[in-house]
Amino acid sequence: MKLGLKNNEMKLVPYTDEYHCEFCTVKDEILRTVPIQENRIEHIGSTAIRGIVSKPVIDLVMGVDHLQSIDSEIIAGLKKSGFLRLKVERPEEIIFAKFTDDTYQEKTHFLHLVAYNHQLWHDLLFFRNYLNANPSEREAYQQLKKDSIHLPGIDDYTASKESFVKRIYSKRK
Repeated sequence: MKLGLKNNEMKLVPYTDEYHCEFCTVKDEILRTVPIQENRIEHIGSTAIRGIVSKPVIDLVMGVDHLQSIDSEIIAGLKKSGFLRLKVERPEEIIFAKFTDDTYQEKTHFLHLVAYNHQLWHDLLFFRNYLNANPSEREAYQQLKKDSIHLPGIDDYTASKESFVKRIYSKRK
């Protein structure tokens, strides 16, 4: 398994069980360096959905108590684990990435910091669990990803999936 995408690179690869192993390894690294409870780190994104194609990047979500005032120990611990904060601006979310090397050209992991037990936390986990439990929705999402991979960039690719993702989120309510 080779993880990593360069800026604005678009590629889908087949699912592998190694994604879960990599998630567990990285979660253990984070738990050794960040003062956070184990149940606050979860594997999300397409690499957490069995059997579908995905970008070769592992997505994790970490729930914190107060997103607006993150403990400096958390930031320092994430940096020690190889995660650096990105300048990406998203409501209710702070994004970190891990890179293949110190040129910072190729990202292998994304860590989404969100408020623990708030809506986004629950939506992200519900999406993963729902697709894993519903083969027809999983296949529809995979086809959407395949149809969208040829769009000009990551922003267009992500936007093309937005209505599908929101439709799945709405099933949680």
